[in-house]
Amino acid sequence: MTNNAPLEKTELVEFPVALQGTPPPAVSIKARQCFQEGMAHLQCGDAPGAVTALTRSVEHAPAFPDAHMLLGIAHALTSNIYPAIDHLEEAAKLDPDSFAAHYTLAQLNFKLRTPKPGYEAAQRALKCIQTLEQRKMLAQLRTELWERERNGIARPSFIKQFSTRMLIFAGSAIAAAIIFVMSYAR
Repeated sequence: MTNNAPLEKTELVEFPVALQGTPPPAVSIKARQCFQEGMAHLQCGDAPGAVTALTRSVEHAPAFPDAHMLLGIAHALTSNIYPAIDHLEEAAKLDPDSFAAHYTLAQLNFKLRTPKPGYEAAQRALKCIQTLEQRKMLAQLRTELWERERNGIARPSFIKQFSTRMLIFAGSAIAAAIIFVMSYAR
């Protein structure tokens, strides 16, 4: 049986040691209360409630990286991917030494099957490792991705530019189509 009741305000909610970073910055009491409420909602599995509470926390303290990170996680759990990525990137920008922010961003990108940004975030997370547990988490994430890539279908990266010959061919085809339409429009 699961306990779905929110945690008491006096209880402190803590993440695993590997996700804990530097001490949180000085933020207002209201922002901290909303943050703890959001964490309680996340722990109970109530992602929409967490989004609401953590959004209020970010409104009260826009430079609170932990609130942005948890808000990104809550958005990801509610399938709001673009806001999730935005908040995780904001958390990583506000606290560039946060292993948790970079790791979570890498994990989300890998789950979305966008490996290039995932590898970039994982590389930044590698520079922020402080404990053996963090190193193990990142190694396991990379191993899972390599296994998925090895067993999966190769995906195009869409970063290769068109050749000059292809551009001339496409331009000629468009010009021919315009001439054809103009000749029958009269």
